[in-house]
Amino acid sequence: MPDHFQLLHQDSTSRARCGLLTTAHGPVQTPIFMPVGTNATVKAMRPADLREVGAQIILANTYHLYLRPGHRLVEQLGGLHRFMAWDGPILTDSGGFQVFSLAELRKITEEGVQFRSHIDGSSHLLTPELSIGIQQSLGADVIMCFDECPSADADRSYVERSLELTTRWARRSKQAHTRQDQLLFGIVQGGRFPELRQRSAAELQEIGFAGYALGGLSVGEEKPVMHAVMDACESQLPTDHPRYIMGIGTPEDLVEAVWRGYDMFDCVMPTRNARNGMLFTSQGRVNIKAKQYEEDQGPLDPNCSCQVCRTYSRAYLRHLYRSDEILSSILNTYHNIAYYLDLMSRMREAIQLNRFDQFRRDFFTQHTQSAVSHKEEYTC
Repeated sequence: MPDHFQLLHQDSTSRARCGLLTTAHGPVQTPIFMPVGTNATVKAMRPADLREVGAQIILANTYHLYLRPGHRLVEQLGGLHRFMAWDGPILTDSGGFQVFSLAELRKITEEGVQFRSHIDGSSHLLTPELSIGIQQSLGADVIMCFDECPSADADRSYVERSLELTTRWARRSKQAHTRQDQLLFGIVQGGRFPELRQRSAAELQEIGFAGYALGGLSVGEEKPVMHAVMDACESQLPTDHPRYIMGIGTPEDLVEAVWRGYDMFDCVMPTRNARNGMLFTSQGRVNIKAKQYEEDQGPLDPNCSCQVCRTYSRAYLRHLYRSDEILSSILNTYHNIAYYLDLMSRMREAIQLNRFDQFRRDFFTQHTQSAVSHKEEYTC
């Protein structure tokens, strides 16, 4: 078993597992959700707030930090941890997904991806070597190989060529990686085709990485397709390395992925939805914009112990949102991140007690009942 990851407990009722990931800036208990700090900040959250709600590791974005303020400047200022005043672990993605999402502004070649900046239209070539170089300059604890992320509806022949390119880029990424204090993860691609996903996982293991991630999910595919990909890869990935699913983010997705044996997750959903007035609670989603909360003096979530739920009423949170107050984004984001991290904590506890299968059944029973009784809150 590699020194950086320890499998602590395997649930006896499912594939769910608890582990400990050791990084240069501290340990991370898994399974874990990583709040997304795209531009070296989790929007509307101070580092102290993140610590208060139980964040262990956060994610920052290679593409965005490369364009602004520039990785060399961040390095000059002491690295990403000092720059953003966060002393815990940080994971940076490779920039591959952001380049994928540019679509009309990019061109993929064997060398890398030629793209135009969404900020000023300037032309750039992002290669595996540059992606790794940027991440090494930023100084993140966990960094990712540069990969190509095909669209959900890409045909098999394209996905197969994309997989082969991702494997070649993974080899180049590993060759470019020189910092021993950073953990380099490979990214499994293969679209919606389970057999191609298994092939990608096998090829990456031949190269050898500190952990393995599933990329290209939650990009428009149906849930059964997502679950089939998770199942196919889980049986192929080594049990003694961390397993990371990139970009999936509903609470239901997280429970399903942990049940299937995955360890690490990130998504902008809790922060983005918070700014749009959609809040996650133990009783289901709450659209705080709804008129039904205008006179509601109760807490947002009676089962949540976060500062927001202890202090403010639904009526006040609705007022802040409708008044376009900055405090609305701050309080909504604080609660949503607290909810996600508490959900992960409760999942770790259920695994340790060998009760995860029951936890999953109870979770979906409660959320199904809530969806029926609060149907209007699920339509945003």
